[in-house]
Amino acid sequence: MVRINGEDLDAGGKSITEYLNSAGYDLMRVAVELNGNIVPKALYADTIFKNGDSVEVVSFVGGG
Repeated sequence: MVRINGEDLDAGGKSITEYLNSAGYDLMRVAVELNGNIVPKALYADTIFKNGDSVEVVSFVGGG
């Protein structure tokens, strides 16, 4: 299990890109923190979640 935004999900073995797409996130409007470190967008496709990982996904919203 991978803890994503405080929820345990069966996402082990998925890349960040796969998870974000399946969860309906807009890849251009999010930041991903994996185990306390921000992951550069260029590495999303190559970064694979492992069981026990802790992930925070933050969406950016426009407005003022």
